[in-house]
Amino acid sequence: MAHGAPAPSPWRRRRLGLIALCAGLGLEWLLDVEMIWPSHPGRTDWLPSLTGLAALALLLLPGRRLPAEWRAAVAAVGSLALTLDLVLVGRSVPDWGLLETTCLLILLIRTCRTARPAAAVAVSAALAAAVIDEPLRTGGTGITLTYPFLLTFVVGGAIGAGCYLRMLDARRARVVAAVRLNERLQLARDLHDFVAHHVTGIVVQARAAGFVHTSAPHTVGPILRNIAEAGQETLDSMRRLVRVLREDEDTSQKPGDLYTELARLVSAFCAQDDHADTRLEITATARRTGLAPDAETSVHRLVQEALTNVRRHAPGARVAIRVDTAGDDLLRVDVHNTAPTSRPTSPAGGRSGYGLMGLRERALAAGGTLTAGPADDGGWLITAHFPALPQPPAAEEARATPLLDALVMDTGHR
Repeated sequence: MAHGAPAPSPWRRRRLGLIALCAGLGLEWLLDVEMIWPSHPGRTDWLPSLTGLAALALLLLPGRRLPAEWRAAVAAVGSLALTLDLVLVGRSVPDWGLLETTCLLILLIRTCRTARPAAAVAVSAALAAAVIDEPLRTGGTGITLTYPFLLTFVVGGAIGAGCYLRMLDARRARVVAAVRLNERLQLARDLHDFVAHHVTGIVVQARAAGFVHTSAPHTVGPILRNIAEAGQETLDSMRRLVRVLREDEDTSQKPGDLYTELARLVSAFCAQDDHADTRLEITATARRTGLAPDAETSVHRLVQEALTNVRRHAPGARVAIRVDTAGDDLLRVDVHNTAPTSRPTSPAGGRSGYGLMGLRERALAAGGTLTAGPADDGGWLITAHFPALPQPPAAEEARATPLLDALVMDTGHR
């Protein structure tokens, strides 16, 4: 069956949009020059085309150098000053500046979207007045009455677009905050189940050691080792939860940090004599693949829970952990262990159903899937897939993204 052409990536669409927008702004500036050139321009006739370039520079200026509100305010004051000067001295120009008008409207949208409420009201009023008053530069009576009236509706549309985008940003922020809160609550529930299980085991084994230390002292050593391991696992899980809860809301873990954590887990697991044969394989494509923070947490929790289950239910088993990509948009994690070579020393019971259920729910919440079950060789296999973040070429992304983002939202830091 024939397949259609693949849809362009979001980065490619952004790049095409940037090219089209830059071409449109360049065409507007050429139209401004064309409006001036046939009329044998005087010294002041070139001002609108020059102020258009100045407005474009303020639009694309990085936010780290000057906050968005100040850039918009400077553009509005400059435009109003030029209009007022031409009107007061009785001069007129053949074109009021199409490029300048467009840049002021984009600044108006961005101000309504990103500025603080008080600054948004004041700067938006100045930008609106600057756009509506621009036709006064031409000095024509009909134009003076008609175009400001029409531009009033254009300004209203720009304000409405900026407010709508502001509402979408606020809604998106609330959704992200709710997801993060749910993730932290889920981590707390998982920790509660994990700690409750291990503390119960510690209490039971401590009581057993108290009963058998006189009649069978040789059995006390393994029991104490199990108690120490359970306590260490509980402490490690609590430290992991504290680190997650202390993470800054606006930062995310790099893939390399995740894989360093996985290597530490495996190293600690291999330190035990009966689990020395454990392999961790992370492919080069997986290392270049980005994951959302909730997906990274799910991967770490998956490997941690799988190793805990192997220690508890499959002593002496060989363990193989593989992290690889599955296609262009998925990361695959496989954790396989062979059948145990000795009898489990942990309390009886099958694999942690609550643990696997929590892992499956966590994977689903991160947009992934998880399956677990017996392997063909008598061992156990856990396979999970997580959505990967798009990774455009770094150099081209660095060139394209700031320019495009600067058009409708502030790229700097306030």
